[in-house]
Amino acid sequence: MIFPQRSRRASFVLSTMAAVLIPSLNAFAQEKPEEKPAAAPARAEAAPRTPATPDSTTEGSVNVSGQTIAYRAIAGTITVGGTDPQDATLGFDGKPLPDANIHLPEHAEDAPPTARMFYVAYFKKDAPAASRPIVFAYNGGPGSPTMWLHMGTFGPKRIVTPDTQHQEGAPYTIVNNEYSLLDVADIVFIDAPGTGLSRTFGKNKGEAFYGVDPDGHAFERFIRRFLSKYDRWNSPKYLFGESYGTPRSAVLAADLRSVDLNGIILLSQILSFDNSVDGPTNNPGVDQAYALALPTFAATAWYHHKLPTQPPALKPFLEEVQKFALGDYMTALLQGSDLSEAQRQAVAEKLHSYTGLPVDYLLRADLRVTGGEFSEELKLNEGMTTGRLDSRYEGPEVDPMSATSSYDPQSDAITSPWNTAINQYLHNDLKYATQATYLMNARQGGEFNWNMNHQPPGRGFPGAGGGSSETGANVMPDLAYRMKMNPKMKVMLAGGYYDLATPYFEGVYEMHHLPMPHNLQSNISYHYYEAGHMIYVKDDVLKQFKSDVANFIKSTESGK
Repeated sequence: MIFPQRSRRASFVLSTMAAVLIPSLNAFAQEKPEEKPAAAPARAEAAPRTPATPDSTTEGSVNVSGQTIAYRAIAGTITVGGTDPQDATLGFDGKPLPDANIHLPEHAEDAPPTARMFYVAYFKKDAPAASRPIVFAYNGGPGSPTMWLHMGTFGPKRIVTPDTQHQEGAPYTIVNNEYSLLDVADIVFIDAPGTGLSRTFGKNKGEAFYGVDPDGHAFERFIRRFLSKYDRWNSPKYLFGESYGTPRSAVLAADLRSVDLNGIILLSQILSFDNSVDGPTNNPGVDQAYALALPTFAATAWYHHKLPTQPPALKPFLEEVQKFALGDYMTALLQGSDLSEAQRQAVAEKLHSYTGLPVDYLLRADLRVTGGEFSEELKLNEGMTTGRLDSRYEGPEVDPMSATSSYDPQSDAITSPWNTAINQYLHNDLKYATQATYLMNARQGGEFNWNMNHQPPGRGFPGAGGGSSETGANVMPDLAYRMKMNPKMKVMLAGGYYDLATPYFEGVYEMHHLPMPHNLQSNISYHYYEAGHMIYVKDDVLKQFKSDVANFIKSTESGK
């Protein structure tokens, strides 16, 4: 799940995910009593000092396509340091290595930052572990736990909810997942630092883990530690990220120097935040976000039968809209104030035919409509708003005088079932952390302030004085860099036509603009479905997605 960015004109905030940023409290260090004799610093017993919940190992089986697969599940944590030198001194449990000669300060809050990262790993029993593919999976936000992928995609159990409907409250339905990926690969679901059951500790922990680059480094350290702990260095390796998990995958792939990946699965992609339609009005002069979102506007209007003339089929219609988006529409936007009134009128009328929005509304918007404005306007005359994460969903309009939609009907419909499912599953099936709070958002833990600055790879040797410049949040160079360094690595791009958080055409556009040799484009495959941001909410789409991912892994696990 990806959280929207606020803007003056389009502050489209998910009601279930929006939270007030809790300011961190400045801890006042206690003065050491002068009369206390000086003593050698105490040997560190643990970093952090809060005891970790012991790992829990359970066994189970899942039926996939008529095949019963026995598996071992391990729910636990691996602690990573805030820097590479610090990380090198720690064991998997966060305790200093015997020869590290590490001492902690008197107060735990002054200790170096560490993150205790929670994961659930599923290993097929009686399988050759050393050569079996392994998939590292995570959600996004940033600041979102991985309960969405864990209970929605490829684990042995999944939550079932009615598609496009907000069902009644509990009890919810949790079933054997016949679309589990365990028939072709082992899988590890990872909660990002400060989310789910992952926790951060120490001084400046927010700076150490909350940002494009710190987050990528934390996951890189986690994966290296995991490969060592479970002796999986020689396994075919895959990254699977959703939403903000897709820029994380790009950064992470570049960070994993000397670790060649067999493949990366990108679900609901955004690599350059200039392409976000949540609030492009804060970035005047960069107009491509409006054009890249147009096909999703059109798909949504088609689904809700709001077009002046209803095309019989979605995909041929979208191909037509895509050509207009990158052609006449983008040309008109680039002209700015030089666009003649006659041209503005003609483009507005064409946009009306593709979106159902009134011509006068489009003219007042200067042909530029954000995602939140579209959701608010499309069914305003019916008193309804449409979803952001999945625009097939709709709900009652909260404020008909608002310029943008004030909540997301899809998010409200599925958050409670998923929250229930992960907690019940952790407690009842995995026998883990029955006393712990599963954090639905990193903001709940405080000190969350995401740093969007990013240092691209390939600009000098790490630590050699090169590559010190910072750029905005555009990680397209990271993915291109890794594809150039590892030309055998394959990338699978997937998404939904009804996703307004990360419009599908945005992902296509980014892939076609990766700064790399043209021949490497053949390493990318595209898979789009009639669903939203979380394509797996729809059963038939999940079935097809599982098949596509399984085929992707089978075709790449030998490094072909």
